[in-house]
Amino acid sequence: MAASPQIASLLGRRGRLELDDLLAALVVDGYLLADDAKQVRMGARAGRSMVELHPLVLIANAKLTNQHGTGRPLSLEILTEWLAGHAGLPYLKIDPMKINVASVTQSVSHAYAKRHRILPIAVAPGEVTFATCEPFDAGWAPDLAQMLRRDIKRVVASPVDINRYLQEFYGVQRSIQLAQDAKTGSDSSAAILNFEQLVELGKSGEVGADDRHVVHIVDWLLQYAFEQRASDIHLEPRRDTGHIRFRIDGIMQKVFELPAPVMTAVTARIKILARMDVAEKRRPQDGRIKTRSASGREVELRISNMPTAFGEKVVMRIFDPDLVVKDFAQLGFSPSESANWRSMVERPHGIVLVTGPTGSGKTTTLYSTLKHLATPELNVCTVEDPIEMVSPEFNQMQVHAAIDLDFAAGVRTLLRQDPDIIMVGEIRDLETAQMAVQASLTGHLVLSTLHTNDAPSAVTRLLDLGVPHYLIQSTLTGVVAQRLVRTLCPHCKRATTQDPQAWIVLTHGWTIPVPEQVFEPVGCLECRNTGFMGRTGIYEMMKLSPRLRGLISAQLDLSGFGQAALSEGMRPLRISAADQVAAGLTTVQEILTVLPPIDAFDDAKP
Repeated sequence: MAASPQIASLLGRRGRLELDDLLAALVVDGYLLADDAKQVRMGARAGRSMVELHPLVLIANAKLTNQHGTGRPLSLEILTEWLAGHAGLPYLKIDPMKINVASVTQSVSHAYAKRHRILPIAVAPGEVTFATCEPFDAGWAPDLAQMLRRDIKRVVASPVDINRYLQEFYGVQRSIQLAQDAKTGSDSSAAILNFEQLVELGKSGEVGADDRHVVHIVDWLLQYAFEQRASDIHLEPRRDTGHIRFRIDGIMQKVFELPAPVMTAVTARIKILARMDVAEKRRPQDGRIKTRSASGREVELRISNMPTAFGEKVVMRIFDPDLVVKDFAQLGFSPSESANWRSMVERPHGIVLVTGPTGSGKTTTLYSTLKHLATPELNVCTVEDPIEMVSPEFNQMQVHAAIDLDFAAGVRTLLRQDPDIIMVGEIRDLETAQMAVQASLTGHLVLSTLHTNDAPSAVTRLLDLGVPHYLIQSTLTGVVAQRLVRTLCPHCKRATTQDPQAWIVLTHGWTIPVPEQVFEPVGCLECRNTGFMGRTGIYEMMKLSPRLRGLISAQLDLSGFGQAALSEGMRPLRISAADQVAAGLTTVQEILTVLPPIDAFDDAKP
């Protein structure tokens, strides 16, 4: 947007922005009608007793129609971008994951930043960048440049974001500093004393005054992860500092660093919340935390820790019920795949297996299916290691190896509990496989997982475990192999043409026409400039027909069996993936990163 000298002069005549000047400038620029501006002005005067808000926020809160033809209300982002244009400064949507909080908060004090409505966002050797919502009030910049002995670069950002992150960044950094002061002493005895206090806290479940800073850090960390759509939080101790990383859409991203003593205290706090033994630092432990997100939804976290060279590493897997349990369309099933899946799992008995590597979405598929199947007329039981997400519709049992409660013993117990549907977390050994087969033979539907690359390989895995081929013939209903792929950001994806050579690589001999139009990633504020937002599933569904059952033998030829499955209607993962590309949901390049190696039976043509 080209800056108008007249409007810039109007906005900047008083230094700090005034509501009347902003409204007049927006009317001149054609963003607002004069009557709308008058309405906002009258409303602001009527609400003088309310908390003083930035004038941009007052205008945005009125939700007035943007007269520049978009038909959408004038949002705070549109207004801030417009203001930046007239100030002749870059506009920035603040991404907290790209800010080194420890570094920027050391550049100026919280009081100074708050007084001038500025937020430090980047520190370089010769330059410090500040976000401001008062672009015409720059008297602080020369003074600060002299104090810091660095150039000052200004960008314009939303006043709401600046206010929020001012509180969060400085609040968290202050907690880290106070926690570090509390956890470190002049000699080793002080550290031992604090550690003993933490152990006592773990026993009593209470937090003393000295630990409120650690509580603040952990609370902020969890809410931050929920906001950023993280699926996992990794706390990784190192020699001098601890690294915090989030897994977002399957990709690990470093988000924060903590001093080593604070990382130790944060780890202890998490162990207390997860009801783990704080004193035990030599053995791995598991636990769980149930909390609420900022929107009030209940969220479960599964906690796992292990000893490393520099302390305990903690991984928190986040299970948001709204994200974990989905209907079949949200899982990425096409209409035909959905019908196929229903025909397998809505039978009264049989074994249905979901296969794929760790992190391929097997848990989400199984939980969503159980939610679909669970009715008041059915008894749904699970045996898991560990219980991924507690659900009121199921009867869930956790494996405990220490008391010889393994999967096989769990299934054996469940068979005496009058179940209709049994979900076994994973078939790992012959005994578990035999119990699953027995459950199926006695009239139960059994759902479970295996780790194989594709659907036909699940049959050979069962044979390798030692399950007789005739029992597999009698009980196995179907197998689904799956992967998760990142989906394109709907806000910024751009139409393009598909490279025919890449399409040939993806479809691998299958005669599927190249789509006329596909989409490519671009990157925007919503997707943090990655071009991708969220993930969806691709599936290979093998339903056992009478012909396939007849082919199962003790010396099964996997290649011939796979080709027979294709001729019976099974569509390989890569063809399910090609449908997602043609539908504009993802890209060929993204698909190729998750597909398994090409097997001999993939050469079979449909």
